[in-house]
Amino acid sequence: MAIYEITADEFRKIEETSFSSAGVRERQDMQRLLRGQIEIVSPDTLIIAEEFSQWEDSNRRIDLLGIDKDANLVVIELKRTEDGGHMELQAIRYAAMVSAMTFDRVTEVYSHYLTRNDEPGDARALLLDFLEWEEPDEDQFAQDVRVVLVSAEFSKELTTSVIWLNERGLDIRCIRIKPYRDGGRILADVQPIIPLPEAEDYRVRLKEKQQKERASRKFNMDFTKYNLTLNGQKHERLSKRLAVYKAVSFLIERGHHPEIVAAAIPWKRNSMFRIEKGTLASDEFVSRQVAGAKNGGRAFDEKRFYCGDDELFHVDGKTYCCTNQWGTRFQECLNALIETFPGESIAFEACE
Repeated sequence: MAIYEITADEFRKIEETSFSSAGVRERQDMQRLLRGQIEIVSPDTLIIAEEFSQWEDSNRRIDLLGIDKDANLVVIELKRTEDGGHMELQAIRYAAMVSAMTFDRVTEVYSHYLTRNDEPGDARALLLDFLEWEEPDEDQFAQDVRVVLVSAEFSKELTTSVIWLNERGLDIRCIRIKPYRDGGRILADVQPIIPLPEAEDYRVRLKEKQQKERASRKFNMDFTKYNLTLNGQKHERLSKRLAVYKAVSFLIERGHHPEIVAAAIPWKRNSMFRIEKGTLASDEFVSRQVAGAKNGGRAFDEKRFYCGDDELFHVDGKTYCCTNQWGTRFQECLNALIETFPGESIAFEACE
């Protein structure tokens, strides 16, 4: 296809060019411009990171990382090459790497992005405002990762691969940005290649169905209470979060180090406890955590932790406070503690 200018006498063809011929660079130009106008290729998306590479054992970088209105992460990859290369495989690797990110982790990443770009605002508050949430909801957060591929052109091999992957449940979109030269001006033709515009109505209906299903799950949340028995002592009708805290507290009181307890739950190992040096009271502990967050450390929300004076743990000259965020894996957490510490008497059951 070509672009024409309609004049009084003719259709005047606009010259097609390439980004390299136009002097447009992938990162310094395209990435920078799209970062500020991401709605061109991914509507309803908030950019939370650029050149993201904060994972172990990898030098790979995500061009742009965002989050959409459905609280899904969005991996955005840019290529100036004529056919897009093998960017779909690269993007899938990135999607897998970020798929386990929590709200707190995304807050940390976004806070770093704001600081790096001298943009004002509190990362947590901005994320909640964008998502239209009053409080973080880990059960609804980052349930999926979408991929957006942006290139001047896509090979048949790449588009065939993307269509096949989408048919198997992935959400990968291909956006073509083709440059044209009109005298001294560089124009861009932006077109969605996958999914085709003709299929957009179906995609919207499917999205609405998924939103309704998510809303239904949200309003049918499990508020079951549990009885917890620790070394023969029964604690009745506990919330899920309090049941886990009681079990963790019991193990620490029995001489198990907090970091050994955290290791029993691998997916929470790095987020179960917040730690400060010294034997601190609640006010001092919270003050240090807040100050650390302001200085570029991990975000801290007092409401998401057990950090009262009678809830903190003091071990080996350090003060530990335990998270109260366990999501849908509550039973898995308690079972992991029971299996890891078979010599301790821990049992639980749902209340009738």
